[in-house]
Amino acid sequence: MNYESKISGEDLDGATIDDREDQARNKKRVVIVAAVAAAIILAYVAYQILSGGGDTAAAGAEDSQAPAVTVVVPGRQDVVRTINATGTLAARREIPVGVVGDGGRVTQVYVDAGDWVKAGQVMASIDRSVQNQQVARLEASVASARADLNLAQANLDRAAKLVERGFISKADIDRLTATRDSSRAQLRVTQAQLGETRARNNFLNIVAPKGGLVLERNVEVGQTVSAGSGVLFRLAQNGEMELQAQLSESDLANISVGVSTEVIPVGTSKVLTGQIWQISPMIDTDSRQGIAKVALSYDQALRPGGFASTRITSGTSRAAVLPESAVQNDSKGSFVYIVDKDNKVVRRDVEIGSVSAAGLSIASGLNGTERVVLRAAGFLNPGQTVKPVIEKDKAA
Repeated sequence: MNYESKISGEDLDGATIDDREDQARNKKRVVIVAAVAAAIILAYVAYQILSGGGDTAAAGAEDSQAPAVTVVVPGRQDVVRTINATGTLAARREIPVGVVGDGGRVTQVYVDAGDWVKAGQVMASIDRSVQNQQVARLEASVASARADLNLAQANLDRAAKLVERGFISKADIDRLTATRDSSRAQLRVTQAQLGETRARNNFLNIVAPKGGLVLERNVEVGQTVSAGSGVLFRLAQNGEMELQAQLSESDLANISVGVSTEVIPVGTSKVLTGQIWQISPMIDTDSRQGIAKVALSYDQALRPGGFASTRITSGTSRAAVLPESAVQNDSKGSFVYIVDKDNKVVRRDVEIGSVSAAGLSIASGLNGTERVVLRAAGFLNPGQTVKPVIEKDKAA
């Protein structure tokens, strides 16, 4: 009996029935623990996703899709401040010439526009046939007055010899002296009239008051002119010209008399050198601009009334310099796109200074340490994530 019980309590491997039951329970417990652990892990992952833990993955995906843009760190450099302006050409000292005397019919015109004249040179003459007759009449009057004076003086001299003998009274001497003095005064009057007429006749000629270049001729042979005929000739004294450059208030504040300039007349490729000789003390209330006058020596390319451009050098300053491709413009003004520390595109408004072969100097808005988008800024939007590529690294 005891032997059978022993056999029935063991399996063929020598393990008891209780041991097998314990193993089954252990396996079941392991499965349950694994299932619970898996559920906990899944719950944690879901929690991370719902609470933002997936932002890193999303950001990584966004970074991988961000466009690459070329940027440059401009720094700061010495920039020659250049002011560009346009203006009108004119004679520096313009002299209008008209009729000074009585006028009359023009008989000869000796100069034309574009000719050079000297001071006192006759430019046109006026018929003086009537005036010549007036001179002849006055010359005859002078001769008559001189003869009357000579006769009065001779009568006085003879009377002076007879007064000692008692043939002529003192009253007669006084009368003859008065006659002599009257004749002398009449001679002087006639001589003055003759001198005045001759002077008037001299003014019949239109003469150049100063030497210079004839800009206009407004008279022809046969024309009748008078003091009310207006300007017959217009001269540029010594041929000197000027450019009346229109400048803003801020530009006027940065220049001074004596500053050298370059002037390029419209329609030519000539570059002429001039100097600022006068700065307008007033600003136009409508245009908010003033005039800087640039003195220029004579050149055939300079035609009063024409236009010209000028470049005025007004010192140096330190500023960031960018190529034109980096600067954009819209209704709000000039701006650039910079890339911040998070690689986000940021709009930055700037003020353009001088323009040179090196590029555009930035008067304000940048300190030179920013990463500025160099090209294709028109395809970007503020806040957009990009992948910046430094220009120098790309070149290397």
